[in-house]
Amino acid sequence: MATPGTRLEVDLAALAHNFQYLKSKIPADTLFMSVVKANAYGHGIVPIAKKLAQLGTDYFAVAYVEEAVELRDAGIQVPILVLHPQLHTLETCIERCLEPVIYSTMVLDEFIAFAKAKSQQSYPIHLEFNTGLNRIGMDPEELPEILNKVLNNPSIKIRGLQSHLSASDDLKERDFTLNQIETFKNICNRIEQQLGYTCIRHTDNTSGILNYDNAHYQMVRSGIGLYGYGNDAAHDKNLRPVAALKSVISQIRKIAGGDSVSYNRSFKAQQAMTYAVIALGHGDGINRIYGYGKASVLINGQWAPTLGIICMDMFMVDVTHIKCQVGDQVTIFDQQSTASDMAEKAGTISYELLTGIQRRVQRVYLNN
Repeated sequence: MATPGTRLEVDLAALAHNFQYLKSKIPADTLFMSVVKANAYGHGIVPIAKKLAQLGTDYFAVAYVEEAVELRDAGIQVPILVLHPQLHTLETCIERCLEPVIYSTMVLDEFIAFAKAKSQQSYPIHLEFNTGLNRIGMDPEELPEILNKVLNNPSIKIRGLQSHLSASDDLKERDFTLNQIETFKNICNRIEQQLGYTCIRHTDNTSGILNYDNAHYQMVRSGIGLYGYGNDAAHDKNLRPVAALKSVISQIRKIAGGDSVSYNRSFKAQQAMTYAVIALGHGDGINRIYGYGKASVLINGQWAPTLGIICMDMFMVDVTHIKCQVGDQVTIFDQQSTASDMAEKAGTISYELLTGIQRRVQRVYLNN
């Protein structure tokens, strides 16, 4: 029987373990938001969300409305937060019962207009405040204007208040992070005093959950931790990588010294050698940064480094000293040699590698 082709094996038991482990780090009454943006960090948004809903997640978070619509179309009824809604999708938030993050006064004005047009009463929104990441978000100086708009428009109601920690994984930046947390707390206090009720505060991400329990508040958000990475070796040992990327050898070829491999003659053999062609490339998410030996794959228990430039649909590896044949399985990363290990050797991070795995790579779900 032929070896299965290129595939991303997704271990749902590992996902469940990570979910339960992260839940164990927060108070029992703190809500848990599962971040499933970017196709659930490359793992497949619908199957992952269905498993997390089964496990009891309180919320989902996506980046864009289109991702949330995919979840709603798949029957997901758990509350969904849209972290970065665009103006042309605000009306869809209401139509599909999504909770938008409002990150500017312009977006606030636009959403109020849609809520009024749809005859909404107290439609739930979350406000994003910039406390130091300097990405999106409103500033404390805008609070009087924001509160005036909210208090005078019964079509909307603030359900959540959020910010994003910029360096919660870097303990050398602890003072900066603590200042972010304090700034966020002060903003929340000012808003809630004016509103007369308590909102869902949320600012801790995965590293925040593990490193800053003083900021668990009413809800935490976890993305990369769910998929098995804690941004620190001390935390990684308690998490299980969910994905393993595997492929096959398509062809084995021999070349003489002086012959070249791949585009632009980007690798030239110093002596006779044997190489294998792997059925995977930058069109699948294995980007060109992994060429020139910056990544190695596992073939029959031995490491084979990449040769030259990664092509769109395939790449080549040195198998001169490896006994192998066409059809043999190739492991790009798995639970032992992780996506984080591979990414770090090439100068990037697990997030980029995982989220880059394209949808044409078949997802195979295990241990459901």
